[in-house]
Amino acid sequence: MIQVKKHGIILEKTSLLFENEGVLNPAAIREGKFVHLFYRAVSEGNHSSIGYCLLNGPLEVEQRMNVALLSPEFEYEKHGIEDPRIVKIDGLYYLTYTAYDGVNALGALTTSTDLIHFEKWGIIVPQITYEEFNRLSETNSVNEKYYRFNQHNHIIEKEGLKMLLWDKNVIFFPRRIKGKLCFFHRIRPEIQIVVQINSLDDLTQDFWKNYFLNFNDHVVLSPKYEHEKSYIGGGCPPIETEFGWLIIYHGVHESITGYIYSACAALLDLENPHIEIARLPYPLFKPEEIWELKGEVNNVCFPTGAVLFDDTLYIYYGAADERIACASMSFRELLNELMLNKKIDEK
Repeated sequence: MIQVKKHGIILEKTSLLFENEGVLNPAAIREGKFVHLFYRAVSEGNHSSIGYCLLNGPLEVEQRMNVALLSPEFEYEKHGIEDPRIVKIDGLYYLTYTAYDGVNALGALTTSTDLIHFEKWGIIVPQITYEEFNRLSETNSVNEKYYRFNQHNHIIEKEGLKMLLWDKNVIFFPRRIKGKLCFFHRIRPEIQIVVQINSLDDLTQDFWKNYFLNFNDHVVLSPKYEHEKSYIGGGCPPIETEFGWLIIYHGVHESITGYIYSACAALLDLENPHIEIARLPYPLFKPEEIWELKGEVNNVCFPTGAVLFDDTLYIYYGAADERIACASMSFRELLNELMLNKKIDEK
């Protein structure tokens, strides 16, 4: 088993109006000795924006803004900007988030060259109904859980808005692969991947139509072990290693007291990230401490950002959907443990 150190809570909600209900699920990126955190800040009524905090090293708070860095501006995000992730590709920062209009939750993108000024690109995932998804993917024999999680109890419209297929956890790879952009997204219960697009302009209606006609080809990770048997979803941006892309994701299983969210780990092939190389058969870490067990949503460790300092991997996560905590471990130990659990070794 990997030795994991939990450093406890590093950010909590304040009395400021934009974050007086909770702070959680931060994006993280390292620049020199500093770590930039872009976190989900929740105000009364469950309205979310993005707050900002600068860490000196992996744990020490250097600076924290007293206003939201990014706030809802458009109809598609009017109820909240949630769960950001960030990478830097070719000198441009890609910050993805879930845009929530009060009815639909869909992956969106904003970019920046300086982490101060941001340009919003809007929703970049498909905007289709469950019925359209079902029709396009009907020849794929998709996992039956797609029907359970995505049909919205057959509600077609809510609050005057058409109910769409929820598509969250959009996370870009931190470099182009074979010259192409790649990103994860998540339609429950599995993690899907978009690979080898030249630019965001490629994400047309025809692109997504063809994508769903071959939907199973785009599933990269499926629930497998007990701790993730209900569903899985994206976590931190991929980290390039000598053995493959290190993927820290979240796994969920249903218990008699509700869902339990844990941090999980896998390796994907560097040049063809469709290929799973290895996966831990147990959670990397799970809710155990009081700040993870009790909160706005109980029993939640939700990893969204990770940085490396020497051989130590620091993972930032939402704890019980109310506060931000950090856990760390040996990077080399994690990779070695994953390589002991290679997919090809399974019987």
